[in-house]
Amino acid sequence: MVDELFQGWGGTAGTQNAVLSSTDYLSQAAKTFNNIEDGFYISPAFLDKITIHVAKNFMDLPKIKVPLILGIWGGKGQGKTFQCALAFKKLGISPIVMSAGELESGNAGEPAKLIRQRYREASDQIKKGKMCALFINDLDAGAGRMGEATQYTVNNQMVNATLMNIADNPTNVQLPGVYKNEEIPRVPVICTGNDFSTLYAPLIRDGRMEKYYWNPTREDRIGVCMGIFQEDKVSRGDVEILVDTFPGQSIDFFGALRARVYDDKVRDFIKGIGVENIGKRLINSREGKVNFEKPAMPLDILIKYGQQLVDEQDNVKRVQLADAYLAGAELAGTGGSSLPETYRKQ
Repeated sequence: MVDELFQGWGGTAGTQNAVLSSTDYLSQAAKTFNNIEDGFYISPAFLDKITIHVAKNFMDLPKIKVPLILGIWGGKGQGKTFQCALAFKKLGISPIVMSAGELESGNAGEPAKLIRQRYREASDQIKKGKMCALFINDLDAGAGRMGEATQYTVNNQMVNATLMNIADNPTNVQLPGVYKNEEIPRVPVICTGNDFSTLYAPLIRDGRMEKYYWNPTREDRIGVCMGIFQEDKVSRGDVEILVDTFPGQSIDFFGALRARVYDDKVRDFIKGIGVENIGKRLINSREGKVNFEKPAMPLDILIKYGQQLVDEQDNVKRVQLADAYLAGAELAGTGGSSLPETYRKQ
């Protein structure tokens, strides 16, 4: 039986009617950044760290052991992945990408095998004369141990051990069951995460992983926000005031803030067509995409919506119903969790 990829329609024709298109040969992990437009801010320190790491891994430095892995870690929502994407585009690199979800599987050993496959795939690109790297998103979420409540599986062990082995032998990475001594081009590995202290300590030692703590400065935050609001004609002065008004917020807060400003426009659109007609207008509509004028974004409006987002964050930290339900078993009543906010304030 011929594989269905190579059969004609419905599997009825022979192999002379191949239906395999060229896109089927392309890796699902290869990523390009053609959709990233110019005008976004790249932190000079961030770009410097990635550029030096990539360059050192492609150089033959005498009697110098260059760490294969660059671990970029820092707070949530600080733009680590997007800064990496901008740096890759600047360097002309189309990386092979892995996510934390691929570092665990129902089959023992599958994630470790996948890492080796992706590494060799990147190595093949380098062999063809293209710069490439292996980029692993949120490594600590997939291979780290988050407290005693997180189960440490065989796959966690094998992922850590595989990355250690690749870091020690970057030009001799074999697939399971293949034991021929074949030298392949070295591939720089770049990982992001929030807390690398959750990883296996020998993996993050200095000889294997170079660590970089990303905590954007005020100038970095202003630069990124200028990119976020560049189409809205928000002046640099207003952006500086906005950043200084919410100094404790991560960078993605300002992206969420910009999206929140569109709420009034969307609300007017819904009122215009009626709630019952939303599905007909938004899904496979003959009228095409919904277009409306961009909302004005004066500083006072941005601060107002920003404060609403902060209030919602405070509610999450303040209410914490799980503690009330699990520990105190609170029931509805005078002091229960069902009491409206207005009564609490009286």
